[in-house]
Amino acid sequence: MFDSLADRLQATLADVRGRGTLTEADINSAMREIRLALLEADVNFKVVKSFTEAVKERALGADVIGQLNPGQQVVKIVNDELTELMGGESAEFEFSPRPPTVILMAGLQGSGKTTATAKLARYLREQFNSSVAVAACDVYRPAAVEQLIQVGGQVGADVYEQGTDGDPVKIAAWARDRAISEGKDVLIVDTSGRLHVDAELMKELADIKKAIRPNAVYLVVDAMTGQDAVQVAEQFGETVDFDGVIMSKLDGDARGGAALSVKAVTGKPIVFASTGEKLDQFERFHPDRMAQRILGMGDVLTLIERATDAYDEQQAKELERKFRKNEFDLNDFLDQMRQIRKLGPLQNLMGMIPGMGSQLKGATIDEKQFDRIQAIILSMTPQERRNPQLIKARRRLRIAQGSGTNVQAVKGLITQFDQMRKVMKQVSSGKMPDLGALMRQSR
Repeated sequence: MFDSLADRLQATLADVRGRGTLTEADINSAMREIRLALLEADVNFKVVKSFTEAVKERALGADVIGQLNPGQQVVKIVNDELTELMGGESAEFEFSPRPPTVILMAGLQGSGKTTATAKLARYLREQFNSSVAVAACDVYRPAAVEQLIQVGGQVGADVYEQGTDGDPVKIAAWARDRAISEGKDVLIVDTSGRLHVDAELMKELADIKKAIRPNAVYLVVDAMTGQDAVQVAEQFGETVDFDGVIMSKLDGDARGGAALSVKAVTGKPIVFASTGEKLDQFERFHPDRMAQRILGMGDVLTLIERATDAYDEQQAKELERKFRKNEFDLNDFLDQMRQIRKLGPLQNLMGMIPGMGSQLKGATIDEKQFDRIQAIILSMTPQERRNPQLIKARRRLRIAQGSGTNVQAVKGLITQFDQMRKVMKQVSSGKMPDLGALMRQSR
């Protein structure tokens, strides 16, 4: 995400960092490059103007000119201002003291509202162990109710629906009463959208809001529409007040104009972001972490949070024990590989590690290699997975045929697994492995 903007800003700031001293002319030149980068990223021109003025004022006011390592100070200023531009502190999700917490979802048709409803339901169930129901109030779009039934079921939320013939306002009020009677923690109401903002859409939203008295109204906007998304948010804000934005399709946004503009234009924060097509690719939006990722500083905190969600303490202890006892086998390897894949696409994960994003520019990580490795392991017998040393010539041929690969691939996997097991045993015992020797063995 934000690849083109990140490339431009990182290149500009790398030039600033490389200078031993900075003059006012250097700062002016950097501000011109940053201004162009933001405008090309489809950031609102008024936002660009105020942003660059704020950075320049702070850079000159901080007396970085002529100081030791002034470039680092300028980078910090840009990072601080980017964070502030996107909202400063992360917006907290607040539960109602009297359940259910009612959330009204709004947005144009095609913004990803129904999918965002299911993703939010899953997030609240996973993070807070909440019992969640979703209400199908989009009765106009073909198959909208069926879509919510499907994705709602996938995330474990109860779906309240009355088909496509009812009045959305009455359905919403009925769903709220049902959520109260069934003791739900959260009710998320999915509403209908239009192809554009119109009086009919706004009246229906206002009527639903009056009927259910939601604790929060979230506007779902498509990040890939850039300034159109910001204009939609502005129009919604003028007629139906909302509390925050859910930014959909953020993973496909190479520019970043919507995410960088919406808070400054509407005054409403981005609360959540959809970072992929899968229902678990949804997370709280952290302005400080996003600023760091844009500037190539990584996002270690998000990476740690994802890993914590995927692993539990007991798993980690058992894994450590197996490494120490040299009991780590191909079943464990396959399990760990699947756990890593749950964290998200490897390309995105590597970008969260400071310095790795720039090193991976232009490179692609072959996710299909995971599928090939899995096919090879699953083509082995349980005994072979526990003891790969049993796998000799005839067994390798059988496994290759069963996995649709070749003998060299099977042999290579076993060799690499054996080397990895040696390294992990030495590391878990507090020893530094002889990496040179291992590399010579792999040739």
